[in-house]
Amino acid sequence: MQHTIAVDLSKTIFQVAEAGVRPGGVARNRRFTRRQFERYVSERPPSRFILEACGSAHYWGRQLLAQGHEVKLLPPHRSRVYRTGDKTDRADTKSLLEAERNEEILPVPVKSEDQQCLASLHRLRSGYVRSRTARLNAIRGLLREYGISIAVGARHVVSAVYTLKPEEIPAPLRAGLDDAVQEIRALEERIESIELNLEALVRQTPLAQRLLTVPGIGLVTATALTGLVGDFRRFASGRCFASYLGLVPKEHSSGAKRRLGHISKRGDTYLRMLLIHGARMVLNWAHRKETLSGLEQWALRVEARRGRNIATVALANKIARIAWVVATEERDFRRIA
Repeated sequence: MQHTIAVDLSKTIFQVAEAGVRPGGVARNRRFTRRQFERYVSERPPSRFILEACGSAHYWGRQLLAQGHEVKLLPPHRSRVYRTGDKTDRADTKSLLEAERNEEILPVPVKSEDQQCLASLHRLRSGYVRSRTARLNAIRGLLREYGISIAVGARHVVSAVYTLKPEEIPAPLRAGLDDAVQEIRALEERIESIELNLEALVRQTPLAQRLLTVPGIGLVTATALTGLVGDFRRFASGRCFASYLGLVPKEHSSGAKRRLGHISKRGDTYLRMLLIHGARMVLNWAHRKETLSGLEQWALRVEARRGRNIATVALANKIARIAWVVATEERDFRRIA
């Protein structure tokens, strides 16, 4: 009989709860240091380990799989609702055992090292983009206090600082703005370096190459989907995948009344943002092109009927479904006029 073991991970202390005979019960609680936990895992017969999909969970998942164990990662926001009483490590492991029994809680797949590499590069890049945006907005706000308005677009900010006349702002502020511009330049170089690494990884990843054939999916979105989603076959359909990304209407129904509202916004915010940006780009280009594909014609009809924003989200939903088909059937997207 395979034993079920719940583990609450941390940097140095690992709380372990071995499941009892009674469903959801705990036969034994143990507390290990990192080295003790490694020894405990190596001495165990093949077991089922239940982990929360938190920091270092994918690393430990790979380590446990390599030693012949079964691993199940549970989403933290779904497992924590089973915790009763105060927040303690023991209560967390008990909640994992309880959540594991719920078949509606789908496990998070363990990322391979290649997927982890892609995901890590994206986290670094998004951090650099946020810092760059913050510096650009700070410069805009500071110069507005001196009556200097900068045109819309990030590319105008740096050039506006370089073209400032000495009498327009105080000299001490000019020195500070020059430092901010240098920081922006450094962040842009880091972003470009990461994108070059992503381009090199795409050439080694067939899935990412296929996703690049889908309209609205470029280098960043293709590699993000490859690294953060992994196996697309775990979704039963394209609609399930779109629902996973929070691109379907949120439902609040009862009896014979069915109410569909705004999109649910569940799932990974980063992936949803990239798909919506890609859909917005496809819609913008559709207004400028003479020959339109079937997808672009459909998007323009939705826009004429429901408005720009709703059409953008609907198109993002459609792109997500197309990406699921491309990934699961292992074929490139074919444009239909």
